Amino acid sequence: MTIAKLRTALKDDKVIFGTEKTLKNIKLGKAKAVFLSSNCPEKIKNEIKSYKGIEVIELKEPSDEVALICKRPHVVSVISY
Repeated sequence: MTIAKLRTALKDDKVIFGTEKTLKNIKLGKAKAVFLSSNCPEKIKNEIKSYKGIEVIELKEPSDEVALICKRPHVVSVISY
């Protein structure tokens, strides 16, 4: 189910890749939801989860598999839209 949500977000919305850009958009109130890979560092997970009003979706897939799903040439741990 969560991969389906990610694929829908990739098709329908403008997604943002990366921790720094995601945190910036959360602070600006622009992010609706955040996808985290299974091997995303705990420090980053905890920081993102500390913000209220953001849907946090933890994927079962590690960052290299998330990159394949997103068709990116590098690992992807954090995606927001």
